[in-house]
Amino acid sequence: MLEAWRDDIRTPGSEEMSDVYDTHIDTDVTVQLSDCDREDAQAVFDVLDHVYRLEDMSAPGPRAATAPAPTVWMATFDTAEGRREEAGPVHLTGMVGALLTGGYRAVDEVEKTLAATFDIQSLQSVSGDQETEARLLLSSR
Repeated sequence: MLEAWRDDIRTPGSEEMSDVYDTHIDTDVTVQLSDCDREDAQAVFDVLDHVYRLEDMSAPGPRAATAPAPTVWMATFDTAEGRREEAGPVHLTGMVGALLTGGYRAVDEVEKTLAATFDIQSLQSVSGDQETEARLLLSSR
């Protein structure tokens, strides 16, 4: 009887919060770009921003004048929301390393979006319990 009583007690909005939280995690993809210049990173992010909603982006700080340092650009996109616009042809000056991290379907969707604009080479895929990671090389067509 106590169990039935507990099932009837609900905190207002608790189901919606849980559903939104679960969906949000499954649809977010973090994209890390490396081995490229700022313009190429921006070009790749622009393609994704035409299709998905940009949630967060971080740009690298200024470089030290003494030694070159590796640079990584990172952005998080929500694959559940966005404009879903087609991106036009994009030219990259060189190869761009991309690391996609997120839910299985979301990473697969972002990979397909990138493949529609760039030539991609899959380097590695690592699957976890609820997330996957894909390493790609992107280049101009």
